[in-house]
Amino acid sequence: MRLCFLVEEQYRHDGMPLEVIHQLRAWGHQVDVLWPGRSLIRISEAIRAGSHDAWVLKTVSGGPGLTLLEAAASVGLTTVNDVRAIRGVRDKALAAVIARTKGLPVPVTYAAARPEEFAEIAEAEFPLVVKPADGSSGRAVRLVATPDRLLEPGGPDGSAGGLLIAQPYVPNSGTDLKVYSVAGELYATERCSPLHPAHAVRERQVPLTPEVARITAEIGAVFGLDLYGVDILLGPDGPVVVDINDFPSFRQVPDAVARVSAAVLGLARQGAREAFATGQTGATVTPPPPFTAPSVPRPTRPAASIGGGR
Repeated sequence: MRLCFLVEEQYRHDGMPLEVIHQLRAWGHQVDVLWPGRSLIRISEAIRAGSHDAWVLKTVSGGPGLTLLEAAASVGLTTVNDVRAIRGVRDKALAAVIARTKGLPVPVTYAAARPEEFAEIAEAEFPLVVKPADGSSGRAVRLVATPDRLLEPGGPDGSAGGLLIAQPYVPNSGTDLKVYSVAGELYATERCSPLHPAHAVRERQVPLTPEVARITAEIGAVFGLDLYGVDILLGPDGPVVVDINDFPSFRQVPDAVARVSAAVLGLARQGAREAFATGQTGATVTPPPPFTAPSVPRPTRPAASIGGGR
């Protein structure tokens, strides 16, 4: 297969997706890489040629790569993840509305252009977690104890013109649960919360409970995602979803590079077959052969019951 990866500057040295690209090439596939943040791209010609079986995006929220991916999708080319799903989770305000509408356990969410506007929220709902609606990698996430501390230095200030969101803080142990989905296989891991950096947490894979597995799978169905991660807090009233990310790092997932690479190939083949069947591709194509995944070691226990052992 021939794939095109869009990789933002922030990830130029990152193992995910660079190691996936190397793995796909080692398996004999042609992988072209475009760097939206530091190269000239003849976007109209690259997309009109329709010479790639799928386009894959690894980008920061608000980065230029999403526009290129949407352009590819607009002419019927396959994207991983589905580009409509990516847009739905990149905007955290939009994601919160969609998730709560579908009954997912997401905190009440407020939106404002400036942090001082959150002072109108009842003091009983403080502390608040305030962050940019287009943030990523824990950037500028801030815990605000009381309304009078909304303008303290070090937090999101809205000066860039972007939207901010605020959610009531969910009491927790200081450990975040990060659950990854690799085309339907789920893996749970623990990591330190960005709100509690002093709390020492050893990143590790942990058992996946049926309730968390159900919530994670439902998020994939609601948003139409195949490769994604969900940040969950185990609060006093049960699991609470505080963030959703498309194409995350997949840290602590066993054999992550091989698994994600195989998933990308499978999704690309599936998308190409669907495009051929419906005639919705911008290129002249022949139907791809059925996909056979490369051999990847299986988890020690069924993926639906783990994310593996400790």
